[in-house]
Amino acid sequence: MSQINKLIIYYFSGTGNAKKSAEWIAETMHKNDIPAEIFNIADKTNPELVSSDNNLLLGFCFPTHGFNAPPIMLRFLSQLPHTKNNTRVFLLNTRAGMKISKIFTPGLSGLALILPTIILRLKGYQIIGYRPVDLPSNWISVHPGLKQTVINSIVKRCERITKRFAQKIIGGKKVYRGLYDLPVDLLISPIALAYYFYGRFMLSKTFIATDACNNCGICEKECPVNAISMKNNLPYWSYNCESCMHCMNACPQRAIETPHGFTALIWWIAFSLIPILLMKYIFHFFNLTSLQNEVVYNAIQLILGAIFIFGAYKLMHYLMKYKAINKMVTYTSLTKFKFWRRYKGPVVK
Repeated sequence: MSQINKLIIYYFSGTGNAKKSAEWIAETMHKNDIPAEIFNIADKTNPELVSSDNNLLLGFCFPTHGFNAPPIMLRFLSQLPHTKNNTRVFLLNTRAGMKISKIFTPGLSGLALILPTIILRLKGYQIIGYRPVDLPSNWISVHPGLKQTVINSIVKRCERITKRFAQKIIGGKKVYRGLYDLPVDLLISPIALAYYFYGRFMLSKTFIATDACNNCGICEKECPVNAISMKNNLPYWSYNCESCMHCMNACPQRAIETPHGFTALIWWIAFSLIPILLMKYIFHFFNLTSLQNEVVYNAIQLILGAIFIFGAYKLMHYLMKYKAINKMVTYTSLTKFKFWRRYKGPVVK
């Protein structure tokens, strides 16, 4: 058995999946008489790592956002001090687990474990645990929240998996279950990079508050990355939004929506109509090769598309104070309808 004098887990969580994983691991440690503490990195009250104890174990639990670790976690890891005593760490990422009939289907990690591993290894840390856990998918901008019976089933399974993972770590074993998915993770890594450097800023502009909002301020107060502020008596999402789904799932009025119809229209204009119209003008006045045409077209999409989306979002947010506009935008959203369930986090019975 490997000697562990203390465990410290740092986690980031939008709807509670990663937090629950951290709690399961801490509970397993306590049952083995190992002191364990967990800290939310979004609280900004985390202790500095000054211990030189060779028997200290560090853990990092976080969700998978855009097939990558959340930017807040990557920044936190990059700010950790270098270590000369090869401090042991484990990484656990939660990802979009689903269930079809009696079959549990896994999510995808992409770079969610790979980038944190590289950062920690460069700082001198020893990775002894590398594990994805397929807790229920919470990305309700894309799909309705899962039924509670399905959530309970997935959560119970993941609890067993997570506690077994912790028990193996306590027993001195190295667990690299995440390596099984490495070929697929590397295959989708370009998508992860595109999301990190571009896509997440677009997605931050796909949240609105309808006239059901009563200005309770819960979304602004509880946003783990302080991405929400109140403007014109409605919440406004900044570029810092990580699409963690906390606000949409936690809103007691179900006032936070994703306007699917409006978003589809704006994105079509930004990434299709504008580039096509401009390329007709450019093609008429400039004699470009096919390769040059493609480069210019992609540049227009990336640059002007982003500018148009940000501008359209600001305009829409301003117009949402008018009841007719608010209703029109609201009813382009699938999340408005009652069958589109919210996700309330892991529940264990």
